[in-house]
Amino acid sequence: MQITTIGLDIAKNVFQVHGIDATEKVVVRKQLRRSKVIGFFETLPPCLVGMEACASAHYWARELKKFDHEVRLMPAKDVKAYVKRNKNDAVDAEAGCEAVRRPTMRFVGVKSAEQQGRLMQHRTRDLLLRQRTQVINALRAHLAELGIVAAQGREGLKELLAVIADEKDDRLPIDARASLMVLAAQLQALQTLIGSIEKRLIVQHRANEASQRLETIPGIGVLGASAITATVTDPSAFRSGRDFAAWIGLVPRQDSTGGKQKLGPISKQGDRYLRRILVVGAIAVLRYAKQNPEKYPWLTQLLARRPFKVVAVALANKMARMAWALLAKGGTYRAPALAAAA
Repeated sequence: MQITTIGLDIAKNVFQVHGIDATEKVVVRKQLRRSKVIGFFETLPPCLVGMEACASAHYWARELKKFDHEVRLMPAKDVKAYVKRNKNDAVDAEAGCEAVRRPTMRFVGVKSAEQQGRLMQHRTRDLLLRQRTQVINALRAHLAELGIVAAQGREGLKELLAVIADEKDDRLPIDARASLMVLAAQLQALQTLIGSIEKRLIVQHRANEASQRLETIPGIGVLGASAITATVTDPSAFRSGRDFAAWIGLVPRQDSTGGKQKLGPISKQGDRYLRRILVVGAIAVLRYAKQNPEKYPWLTQLLARRPFKVVAVALANKMARMAWALLAKGGTYRAPALAAAA
């Protein structure tokens, strides 16, 4: 019988296939080695393929689409609901085959290789920033063991690096100086690598009209605008800005029952990188608003009633909704006073 729907459980080396025909009868249930996957789907007539949106899923979706298969990626937590009992590759593939046919299932857009490449720059920069923080903390901790402490921030770090470079400073033993010079060299290398990635991101930002429009929103800089445009290639996938903010995880988590609304902290679902960028940008706007309250009356009134971080998340939610509006409808951000005057 002709296979109409396939659930594919992907892995590093061993893949599991679960296929059914038009009468929902199981036609194929087998394991495939990685090298056999392309050959298997190449011989099949076009069918519907369901996969969890996990590591390497976008690559396999692009490859299977070359053979005219309709590939749909699904959030792993949504597919989990169709796992009947226990867990193994065969059960996961069967669950994917069942979930992909549900009319209410939510699907993930397949990313292109270019889109993944742009996002890799942000992830690589984020990794290098964490490594830089680790190196700085190690430098400060090692020097503190020898009684050498400096103020927080860049100026304090410069003082510590000057102590390490000064061979006449006898507060550092020879072995300690040798080790700290290695860390100082690693810090310099990380700074160079981060700078090179940021230059590339700036060039891409200036060449992207949508990214430049997002930068006009207060709190969304070059990195934030570049990350949003690289992640959201099709704003029509969201019905509204509220859906976009909920997808990022900037809405309250619900635990309601019996008609009683119970809202908790933010859900923290979706893209944590975008969420962090928006919240950090909102904190910067709030600090400026505290210095210039007349320019931000809404934030000033909200700060008088709510804690600082709660207001920051509320502002991040608003920034996400504005970002979606600019992507979906065009235009640039206009301050409320200018909009009223127009």
